[in-house]
Amino acid sequence: MKVAVLGAGAIGAYVGAALHRAGVEVHLIARGEHLAAMRKSGVRVLSPRGDFTAHPHTTDDPHEVGPVDHVFLGLKANSYASAGRMIAPMLHEATSLIAAQNGIPWWYFHRLGGPYDGYRIESVDPGGSVTEALPLERAIGCVVYAATEIEAPGVIRHLEGTRFSIGEPSGELSPRCVEFSNAMVAGDLKCPVEADLRKDIWVKLMGNVAFNPISALARATMAGICRHTGARELVRTMMEETVAVAQAVGCNPHISIERRLAGAEKAGEHKTSTLQDLEKGKPLELDVLLSAVVELADLTGTPVPTLRAIHAVTDLLDTQTRLVGAA
Repeated sequence: MKVAVLGAGAIGAYVGAALHRAGVEVHLIARGEHLAAMRKSGVRVLSPRGDFTAHPHTTDDPHEVGPVDHVFLGLKANSYASAGRMIAPMLHEATSLIAAQNGIPWWYFHRLGGPYDGYRIESVDPGGSVTEALPLERAIGCVVYAATEIEAPGVIRHLEGTRFSIGEPSGELSPRCVEFSNAMVAGDLKCPVEADLRKDIWVKLMGNVAFNPISALARATMAGICRHTGARELVRTMMEETVAVAQAVGCNPHISIERRLAGAEKAGEHKTSTLQDLEKGKPLELDVLLSAVVELADLTGTPVPTLRAIHAVTDLLDTQTRLVGAA
């Protein structure tokens, strides 16, 4: 099996190193100091489960890689539309695209059935630009439950979690999902193939939709938000509205809001990815986390006044951040 990791950052390099340890032919595509360090010394993984170093092929040119069986996307979702030219040299007729993203994916209504089957979410897939870059028939969903960070160029700190749930948009147990899952398990990761990955998507989104924007607005950690009485209630309200939207499109996340809050609290003084992006002056990945939920609320006629208000102010924050970055 041959796998390319496009966007070999904290999660991508961790997955690539694990697959390489399992004997898979792995190609990491990265750039900058991180790429230089991995080329020189491999990927060093520091983990409470045991440190290890892997030496997969690393490059910034996908033409060096050629066609592969699976492309694991470690990119932020707001980079997907521009990824087509990087992905094209690595495709053969059956190459799958495994999208390890937060939020609502561009393939969400593909082969779903029901009244919204085939609906394109404009905030996620504007003008069909993501579908053009990442064809729907190649898509495999992936919900990441692992927490990692780049401690230094070429060095990945694994904090917790090893689960990467995957699934077909159709829900079928496909040979390509089984193949990738088996390789991940051989690399000492958990990779269940879910018959309904959309439930996992909404369960994780319940946290992301609230904690990510609030953390950016308040410059607060997960635990800091949970400790503040007013902010905790705001999170609860946003979660309730999000569950209502999920149910309106036919999905019922089987987890209580109290349990979801408790899980977030256990993360401690963790900065969300949105807060980290803000501090680095990067665009905020809010389209798939918050804009998409508001769009689906409009589609289904679901009242989401709190989500709508937080969306407005975080969209303004993102606009200001982009203006400062462009100056």
